[in-house]
Amino acid sequence: MLSDLLNRLDHWKRCFDPARAAELVLLLEEIAGTGCDDPATLIRLHETLLFLRAYPLNAAVARLADRLLSDFASRVGDLDPEPFAAPEVSGIDGTSLTAVFSHEVVRGLAARHPMDVDVAWDCVEESDASGSALSELLPMMAEDWPVEAHVPYERWVAETRPPGLTDLGWLLQRAERAGAHYPAFPVTWNVRGRHSRSRLRLPGRKLFYHREPLIRRADVSIASALDAPPLPVRRLSRDEAQSILDLVLDTSSMRYRELYGFSHPELGAVYHTDPGRGVDFYFWGVPPRHRLPLRAYHCGAFFKNGVPAGYVELLSFFERAEVGFNLYYTFREGESAWLYVQLLRLFHQVLGVECFTVDPYQIGLENDEAIDSGAFWFYRKLGFRPVSPEAAQLLAREEERLRRDPAHRSSKATLRRLARSYLIYEKSAARERQWDRFTIRNLAIALQRDGIPPSARRILAAKRSGEETRYLRLLAANPGLRAQWIARGSAPAPAKIQR
Repeated sequence: MLSDLLNRLDHWKRCFDPARAAELVLLLEEIAGTGCDDPATLIRLHETLLFLRAYPLNAAVARLADRLLSDFASRVGDLDPEPFAAPEVSGIDGTSLTAVFSHEVVRGLAARHPMDVDVAWDCVEESDASGSALSELLPMMAEDWPVEAHVPYERWVAETRPPGLTDLGWLLQRAERAGAHYPAFPVTWNVRGRHSRSRLRLPGRKLFYHREPLIRRADVSIASALDAPPLPVRRLSRDEAQSILDLVLDTSSMRYRELYGFSHPELGAVYHTDPGRGVDFYFWGVPPRHRLPLRAYHCGAFFKNGVPAGYVELLSFFERAEVGFNLYYTFREGESAWLYVQLLRLFHQVLGVECFTVDPYQIGLENDEAIDSGAFWFYRKLGFRPVSPEAAQLLAREEERLRRDPAHRSSKATLRRLARSYLIYEKSAARERQWDRFTIRNLAIALQRDGIPPSARRILAAKRSGEETRYLRLLAANPGLRAQWIARGSAPAPAKIQR
């Protein structure tokens, strides 16, 4: 049975012995000839194959993994589609997903996959909001939706659009002409072929083969990475940048995810670096019209041996950066810590940031996936600390229990309490704890209320032209403004007004 073969295959996610490669090749060939009609088992097979393709032992293993993955549409066939639509595994070849995306994402998907993306009419709710939104694009529909029950939205579109266009294509066309947005209806994407998660690859990547154990978290140091030599950074041409941005938008959309910078990229400032071990990082900012008032915004995506592996988002202010790091579920048994510190190394080099914070959501606040994965301890063992005194005290008790009993594991209740605090890592001991009580919201409210000081206006004006790296350099050159704004952002929030 396939499940028995999979139990054996799991071993190879931790075994990188070239002398035994023939065993793995034989196992993969046996799996290729074994059928299965259980969605859960097929999903497990898919994710294991994708991991082995990202972390291949040799060229034969990479080729076999790709061959099996390219055949997944036939394996999925007519099986129950619901398990394949779960966010952790969506995007497998031959499956579909339905979601509500922003206008920018829908427009991009429709342009790249015109025959595979369309309105999911069975998921469109009959409501005043739906009728109002659609009647902005079809004015005569105002004769129907305000006063009639059970308005047939799909019929209105199907019988009024020209032949040769999908419902979605025509609605987008109408929206563009009216200077409006697509009306936020769900869309269904039939994911197939080379655009699926099974087969989507970064083109032209020379593979890195793993012939020795993976780098462990214990072997990784943020401090060493920040002091390492600079990484080579290259700006992409606009055509190359557009190709990468399209690929990134596809791979995130099929996981039901949108990032601000993926929807609003700065096309002329997309960069690439190769830190080694088969990894490619692409990163960019947003154009001036989409920039935040205070923080510099950057985001990026990373690939492992050409396979999309995750994304990152940074919000930088002076030397402090809020880092949102997401490694796709499939690859969390890989070199996660090494990948993460290489990202910090890159942004320290490019943006000058050296104080990194992690939002509570990333470690488990209203995020069960982060609780289940033990995200708090991932960051803690890299040197992050909680900023809240309550979380620091709880952590001290947990670490004391670990010293007494190395087999101790924090309960979910404890992890949820620890997740109420931001985590922070500071490179400079001289600046330690200066950002502990700061929130950008406190500062923004204070500036909205009291106005921006004249001394800061020239610096903030730099956000409206060029890249935001220049803005960060201007901030770094103004220690007085830094001290003033940290103080204003660290003031306690006013008490709620009693009504």
